[in-house]
Amino acid sequence: MDFRLSRDQEDLRRGVRELLAGRFGREALRAAVDGAADGGGALDRGLWKELGEAGFFALRLPEERGGVGLGLPEAVLVFEEAGRALVPGPLVATHLAAGPVPGAAEGRAVVTGVSSEGLVPWLDAADVVLGPAGDAVPVRSVDPLTPLHRVPGTGGAEVREAALLTAAEQVGTAAWCTDAAVEHARRREQFGQPIGGFQAVKHLCAGMLVRTELARAAVWAAAVTADPVEIAGAKLLADEAAVANARDCLQVHGGMGFTWEADVHLHLKRAWVRAALVLPGARAAEEVAAAL
Repeated sequence: MDFRLSRDQEDLRRGVRELLAGRFGREALRAAVDGAADGGGALDRGLWKELGEAGFFALRLPEERGGVGLGLPEAVLVFEEAGRALVPGPLVATHLAAGPVPGAAEGRAVVTGVSSEGLVPWLDAADVVLGPAGDAVPVRSVDPLTPLHRVPGTGGAEVREAALLTAAEQVGTAAWCTDAAVEHARRREQFGQPIGGFQAVKHLCAGMLVRTELARAAVWAAAVTADPVEIAGAKLLADEAAVANARDCLQVHGGMGFTWEADVHLHLKRAWVRAALVLPGARAAEEVAAAL
């Protein structure tokens, strides 16, 4: 199977990356993190509406219904870029609700949902909640930009597309961590040479690249087939790539990587939350094993 992107897909990915860099770059990210740390963090409705106007949520709606008319392969490209930028908010749920929920496609409504694990992200900011969340109680989230609630008992139904798009976000984090580690290894010097010249650092960066590309190939393949087992395998690989790459990126950065001002820890924390929120590793592995 050929996983090379078409020119239109490359243009789409480039356009989304430029949009997010301009609207939710590092300054906006740090402002959001600082706001959350001060207890004043809230979903940026302006950003949400801009994403809606850009077609982020209506990407897969038919053109006659006001959408962009693209498919799942294009959606994973878009969500990979959102993961790379660490865009906060229930992006996946709002995207999946475009069409059925009025205002979701345009970014006028924020939609969240109860995951199969009984977790609800961004409940207080949501206009619409998919699933029973009446008894939800707040739980402490390791990610400052993903407030969580938990619903007692079993959660909502597993949505395979939600797992795949979350896996795409994980690939975005894995790719960001790889790029950040390589850039730092080229710039940082020890013993009179860039640390990227040391074999141990080379091996870390090479391993990060391999994990990223393997997870990306699995996600792209699952987007083409929409096969449930392939989606489970893609989520498993993407979770591993995001978490392991964030840890290795911290290792490459050394002591400065563990500071609050660095962004590496934010990617690690978001990767942990995504991994637990939708189709966790143990369940994904069981589904893949059962199909063998």
